[in-house]
Amino acid sequence: MAWSTRQLAELAGTSVRAVRHYHEVGLLEEPERRSNGYKSYGVAHLIRVLRIKRLSELGFSLARIAEMGEAESYPDEALRSLDAELEATIERLQRVRLELALVLRKSAPTELPPEMALATADVDMSEADRSFVVVMTRLMDPSAMSSYSEALKDRRVVEEEAEFDDLPEDADEETRRELAERLAGPVRGLLADHPVLGDLDMIAPKRLRYAAETSVTALKELYNPAQVDVMMRLGKILRDDPPASSRDEGA
Repeated sequence: MAWSTRQLAELAGTSVRAVRHYHEVGLLEEPERRSNGYKSYGVAHLIRVLRIKRLSELGFSLARIAEMGEAESYPDEALRSLDAELEATIERLQRVRLELALVLRKSAPTELPPEMALATADVDMSEADRSFVVVMTRLMDPSAMSSYSEALKDRRVVEEEAEFDDLPEDADEETRRELAERLAGPVRGLLADHPVLGDLDMIAPKRLRYAAETSVTALKELYNPAQVDVMMRLGKILRDDPPASSRDEGA
């Protein structure tokens, strides 16, 4: 008693189309045909289809199954290679699940790396500030990412930040100068504890020039001219009177 293509497919728990495809790619030998022209499959064909199906379920591609041939035992090297691939896939999926949990729990921004998204999730930041952080993460050396995220966690919002966010582009010079001076105190304190925030050489040591050019471009796009002027004034104040830790390191 021999089986037709449909019967073989049913026994193997697959489809007629899959069996035909196995023939087309050379995974399954063509069976003999009956006098009426129909294919006649036997037990060997069933075992081969089940083996192909099982290897596919384990994660082997049809091309890789073809390379393995029809040996009854699976090559150890191929199995170890697949196991390593599966381990990497599981780790990636676990990271994805952690990211999704973070997004669901804290509405964390999906454009930020997980560590940075967690650091900014509970911080009151303007859209421009958050966008600038996104740009910085694309420039940042991996070793600086942890320090940068810790600095953001420690960041405390001060009333001057709201004034800065609402500063109109036509703000007069006195307003800009006075705001820069008032911002200097809290910013100096933050930089004293986390110097990485104000040091591009620490953020992107291997791409310093590129990081400087990119960050300037982002600042000009995200902030209006008056805000950029305040930041420039603030930068000069901090250079003239740097945070305590910076002075100590330079002594």
